[in-house]
Amino acid sequence: MHRRISVAAGVAALVMLAAANGASAAGPTVGRPPQPKPTQRVEYFPDPDGHPRHTTVPAPSGPPRSLRPWTKGDGEVTSIVDNGPVGTKLDVVFIGDGYTATQQDAFHAAVRTKWAKMSAVEPYASYRGLFNVWAVDAVSHDSGVSGDPVQGVTKDTALRSGFFCDGVERLLCVDTARVESYAAKAPAADLVVVLSNSTKYGGAGYNDVVSQVGYDGVATASSDHEKSDQVAVHETGHSLGKLADEYQYDEYGTYTGPEPADVNTSTFDSGRMTGERAKWYRWIGRTSPDGGTVGTYEGGGYYPRGLYRPTEDSIMRSLGREFNLPGREAMIAGFYRHASVLTKAAGSDGPTAGRGQRVAVRLPVATTEIRWYVDGREARAVRGRTSVVPRTLGVPADGRPHTLTAGGADRTDAVLDPQLSKRLQGQVSWQVTR
Repeated sequence: MHRRISVAAGVAALVMLAAANGASAAGPTVGRPPQPKPTQRVEYFPDPDGHPRHTTVPAPSGPPRSLRPWTKGDGEVTSIVDNGPVGTKLDVVFIGDGYTATQQDAFHAAVRTKWAKMSAVEPYASYRGLFNVWAVDAVSHDSGVSGDPVQGVTKDTALRSGFFCDGVERLLCVDTARVESYAAKAPAADLVVVLSNSTKYGGAGYNDVVSQVGYDGVATASSDHEKSDQVAVHETGHSLGKLADEYQYDEYGTYTGPEPADVNTSTFDSGRMTGERAKWYRWIGRTSPDGGTVGTYEGGGYYPRGLYRPTEDSIMRSLGREFNLPGREAMIAGFYRHASVLTKAAGSDGPTAGRGQRVAVRLPVATTEIRWYVDGREARAVRGRTSVVPRTLGVPADGRPHTLTAGGADRTDAVLDPQLSKRLQGQVSWQVTR
């Protein structure tokens, strides 16, 4: 299903803002010491089969400039996957860079391919119904991106994508202020991925970006490299799962700080973790989808000693792996921070329902259990049904207001923490009329 949205509002304001800032720019005040330039911390993947690294790169200064709102198609939004109303789904926004006006169909094809590969990884695969996917067209003057195939190649693109960022070949940087401007054109943006038009391996994760639109961080990936989708999946471990990196650097030595807040790193070994019922103790001894058994393996959070991770290897340690069991649990909880466990079905989406009207709900996840209530009392006979008629549930025709409620709870065995399980519940209601 495809839905196109023409976006014009706000363009004039952006142009005026950029012009105003350009007009007011002046040289440094005499006698004032030079101010340090802002930077951004990024994560990158020098080798698709190795561990990531971190560095800092210059941050965009001032408002985004040289956007091309006057170019036909620039900023146009296309619905790639539509699973329900914005506000009840986790909205993923893909923005293309290095695609000219005549290459936007190729960008849309790349979005479909990349999302298919990302959503084949668990727990995405079991929770596809929670996601909407949008493509935002960013029309570039040149096709391709800077630094491809070699350093020194320069392309004029909408988001300024480029390899060799900070001198690192595989570090694929973008102008995050421009990304923000394009992401704002989508109906909602909970997760943002920039696809740069390239077959070259590379990507980056901006997990410290503060977005006015509301998304947590930005992931970049080359559009046509077979392993670049793994970069995006790893970065969503940070943005959605709030997971720590599970790899280490020898130069970090031994961790001596307090117990980390992250759910997948700990100072406790398995004995102490089990004894204190802390962190991932519920999973210890279970076979993990990333291979091996959940326990406490020394090395994680960048420290080779003093911190433990749940499994020998996972996607938070190496690309191409699966989320381990504690990581999968955290990801599912992250999905439900943005998406609803159930929604009203089309035709039943109003606030009221007739006593003889059939109403229905949509359950995006197969493990969801549903129950129906009339004025707070469960109608046990229809437990598990996705549609009902209020009259058959005993709603009286007495002229008084009555409330019909559908309550859903995802009973997946991939979540054991009762506190996280609370996020996997929701309800919708109707006022029943005569």
